[in-house]
Amino acid sequence: MKKKILFICTHNSARSQIAEGFIKSQYGEQFEAFSAGTKPTKVSPYAIRAMLEIGIDISKHQSKSVNNFEGIKFDYVITVCAQAKESCPFFPGAKFFIHKSFEDPSSLEGTEEEIMENFRKAREQIREWIVNEFVKWNED
Repeated sequence: MKKKILFICTHNSARSQIAEGFIKSQYGEQFEAFSAGTKPTKVSPYAIRAMLEIGIDISKHQSKSVNNFEGIKFDYVITVCAQAKESCPFFPGAKFFIHKSFEDPSSLEGTEEEIMENFRKAREQIREWIVNEFVKWNED
């Protein structure tokens, strides 16, 4: 049976979307991944581009509220930003609550290429954490 993961960020526009997309693409046989925001907006076009660069299409993803997932039991609820950790609702029945903060690539300004570089950096940090830490905790 697949383990259910909910990634939570403030806007559900970049970091949580990247994490959801990466898990679905690379570890879909082990995990069922979802993402949500405490104040959802829309998926960042930069996050979409950064993921497409590594062959993962998240262009159909939509930002969702954490309220959409009330009553669903998750194995893991993972906050990927400090603000979400502080305002995250409690998910009864979740087996593990994990916090791993990643810098918000959406908050950084610059040229188009500098902005994309920030999203690439965030994507790689999230991918590295998932591969080297999170997935290793789940190897049976």
